[in-house]
Amino acid sequence: MVAPPDNDVLWARALHVSRNGSPALTGVSLGVQDGEILAVTGPRGSGKTTLLQCLSGQLVARQGEVWFNSTPVHTMGPLTRERLRRDRFGWIDPEPHLVPELNAWENAALPLLLRGYANRPSRKVAVEWLERLDVGDCARKRPHALTQAERQRVAITRALVTEPTVIFADEPTAPLHRADRTHVLRTLTTAARTHGITMVLATHDDAVAALADRTVSLLDGRRVHAARTPDGEGAACSLSV
Repeated sequence: MVAPPDNDVLWARALHVSRNGSPALTGVSLGVQDGEILAVTGPRGSGKTTLLQCLSGQLVARQGEVWFNSTPVHTMGPLTRERLRRDRFGWIDPEPHLVPELNAWENAALPLLLRGYANRPSRKVAVEWLERLDVGDCARKRPHALTQAERQRVAITRALVTEPTVIFADEPTAPLHRADRTHVLRTLTTAARTHGITMVLATHDDAVAALADRTVSLLDGRRVHAARTPDGEGAACSLSV
């Protein structure tokens, strides 16, 4: 094994993953720098979610390597990878998965409470983030009393409350109306930049990808293109696997 570059918080090399007998990733390699917002783009079925799952330790590739801060994730056991996800990563699904018995602030504060933080400071942090996402008035409501868009904002809050090293966001605005997407995305990306959080964002929406520092495109499980966004440095460049 060869250790990744020092300035890459995440680094993957030659990932190969199969699902139901079909290739989901074929030789994908990439690096993500500390504090960078990287958009992974491509059509449905291109391998975006699979790549995020490999980078976050949810899925171990059949072949290939994944490193986090120069530590090999692909050689970790299941419990070690679970602790890594709990302590250092945040995850946002396309659909919100909230605990129905807990209200909004309790759902948002759950990562803090699971780490052993006291109830009062956990609630304070959760409510502050809920207010930034315009759902502060929903803090005491349970998921069944919330709209789909409100539930997704709570799920996004849950990923932010611990200020993780890396947030993995898989189509995070999918349940939102277009009018809500810009505000939520700008809140998410601004929070990442302000707190130095690295973000890997899977999307098929060009407007979403434009908020990132750099984009990497997948097609049929292969990395086919990379580009700096207009605000980033450098010109677009085509890449082969």
